[in-house]
Amino acid sequence: MFNPYSKNIIDFFKLLYNVTNSPFSNNPSLFFTIRSFSNVSLDQSRSFTVSYLTNNLGFSPESALRASKCVHFKTPKKADAVIAFLEKYGFSDTQIRKIIEVRPHLLRSDLEKTLLPKIHFFQSKGGANRDISKLLLHNPRLFSHSLKKLIIPSFNQLSSFLHSDSKAIIALRRNPFLIPCNFDVYMLPNVKTLLDNGVPESSIRTMFNYHSRSFIMLPDRFKEIVKDVKEMGFNPLLLKFLHAVILFRKVSKSAMEGKFDVYKKWGWSDEEIWKAFRKFPGVLDPSKEKITAIMDFLVNEMGFESLIIANHPTIVSRSLEKLIVPRALFARELLSKGLIKDWRFSVMFGTSEKVFVQRFVNKYKDKAPELLKLYEEKLEFAVRGKYKSNRASCRT
Repeated sequence: MFNPYSKNIIDFFKLLYNVTNSPFSNNPSLFFTIRSFSNVSLDQSRSFTVSYLTNNLGFSPESALRASKCVHFKTPKKADAVIAFLEKYGFSDTQIRKIIEVRPHLLRSDLEKTLLPKIHFFQSKGGANRDISKLLLHNPRLFSHSLKKLIIPSFNQLSSFLHSDSKAIIALRRNPFLIPCNFDVYMLPNVKTLLDNGVPESSIRTMFNYHSRSFIMLPDRFKEIVKDVKEMGFNPLLLKFLHAVILFRKVSKSAMEGKFDVYKKWGWSDEEIWKAFRKFPGVLDPSKEKITAIMDFLVNEMGFESLIIANHPTIVSRSLEKLIVPRALFARELLSKGLIKDWRFSVMFGTSEKVFVQRFVNKYKDKAPELLKLYEEKLEFAVRGKYKSNRASCRT
């Protein structure tokens, strides 16, 4: 098939040869002519690239123009092959566009040399296509990293720490940016700090699976956090110790002070806040907005004393719409029907959905067959934010 750009390239090299072998080769105007010719050819290449990205991948003109500054091509052959390759492994059109926006150079990749070996490597370690797709979607730079020099050594180190390839795949699924991480510098010294302070290795691996980002930071700062948590009286043998470490790792000092201010507005003292934190470190994890919404509903809508929440701090980790509101409104209905005389805060909000339904819905369905439907309505109302303001008298 005739390529309209090939003639331009041939003419360009002819001109270059003639200029460099001409007695007038020192004439600046001739080099200006070459530069102008080159720019025209480059502009044509970029124009084709922009057109390809907008028409084939749904890029906006602006994003296509930005990408064309990083990669440009004159024929669609390689780009078509890369897109077909990604589609084969389950990537949607939207996902492919996101990947190319981050790594435009992929459209000129050699599938056999760069992309396919990496896919095969993760498959050989037990990664399903959906796992690999998620990994590469969230961390497209993996496509560009060296398989032998970076990906394989990093994966093997992660697998060694977690004691299995399958757990390493799970960890990467939850945090695709673990590769490329310099574990020797930013993670393993922190693991050693925890071990030196009496934290069981099994606990470290368990928490790493869910909070890997919290273990990766400058070792000196991590040591300070561990020291602070230990001085607060947390037992290193309990998972609560690691929960506290992770909390301090995640939440900045200013953010923590802001959350202290929110609880103080609801009548908690510094001592009561720290007491709640030692009971459940996650009490300082939610956003200020979520804390305010939960306190407002339980105190102003349901009539609880504020300090009851301080005694049961795990409540702030629950979903307001999916758990707290529907259960509280449903319990109020049970009270109004005389089916229960009172209810305990910890039982109402601390049990699983299955246990809650068994204890408060199915238990009374003979006396009130409509209870299940009523509970489902409360769930729907809560999600839509349609609950009414009313007070209820309840005890802990």
